[in-house]
Amino acid sequence: MRSDATLKNQKCGWNYKKEKADRVSGTAKTQIQAERETKRLSSLTGGGEVRIHGEDGKIRDSDTVKPANDPNPPKDKIS
Repeated sequence: MRSDATLKNQKCGWNYKKEKADRVSGTAKTQIQAERETKRLSSLTGGGEVRIHGEDGKIRDSDTVKPANDPNPPKDKIS
């Protein structure tokens, strides 16, 4: 499963990029804008795991974007 990330950029807001990419896919002024764009791009390219990093660089949240399969779905979403 592919992974994408939203990362803090000290100079101009928040970057988003594909896993293991050398260059960023784009930059947004706010973290929520970067998170939305990361999820949109991930969905367009087959889904996967989106990891949202805090200002300290640590992962603060992780979401599975469809159509990927979530290996650990929330218990309230299990059918």
